[in-house]
Amino acid sequence: MRSKRCFQTLALTLTVIGGLVLGCRRGPEPPKPPQIDPAQAAAEAIRLYDKNQNGLLEPDEWKHSPPLAAAKQRIDKDGDGKITSQEIADRITSWLQSPAIMTTCAIVVTLDGRPLEGATITLEPEPFLGPSYKPASGVTDLMGMASITGQDEKFSGVYLGLYRVKVSKQVGARETIPARYNTQTELGCEVAADIAGIGSIQFDLKSQ
Repeated sequence: MRSKRCFQTLALTLTVIGGLVLGCRRGPEPPKPPQIDPAQAAAEAIRLYDKNQNGLLEPDEWKHSPPLAAAKQRIDKDGDGKITSQEIADRITSWLQSPAIMTTCAIVVTLDGRPLEGATITLEPEPFLGPSYKPASGVTDLMGMASITGQDEKFSGVYLGLYRVKVSKQVGARETIPARYNTQTELGCEVAADIAGIGSIQFDLKSQ
């Protein structure tokens, strides 16, 4: 009788533990990290922007990538004014090693010194980051702030990465924002956990 009771107690204990484990598994899954090979992505960046084909990006080359230009000081670790494939790969690796795979991101936009309301802000990932990275967007409020979402419908925020920033506000069928901020954008940003004040990135635009 005693052994039977012990067996029943053990069975009940295992059932409870199993239920707890299953219960934990039913919780929300964390976002999945992007599928990206740092070395491969860096090589593609060099291929895209290294116009003189000397194996690295000089100022007149990396400026054609607004995101790389925005992140230049964090990528160019030796401060020589040139960006190597290894430096790009190292920066991408730092994103993947960060505890945060994604982060909330707010873009604040002013036009001629005033908050730009009702503008669509789109973050387009640099193409060399690969297909795991998707565009994300938001619409500015009265204060000119847009909360950027859309890369993963299950989670708010964006993957850590490099993005071209496009600002568009149409009235009727007419674009009211200069092309240098949308179709020919000069704006870029890096979304990374080690940037102070990353929760809000500001762009001050000029109509002329």
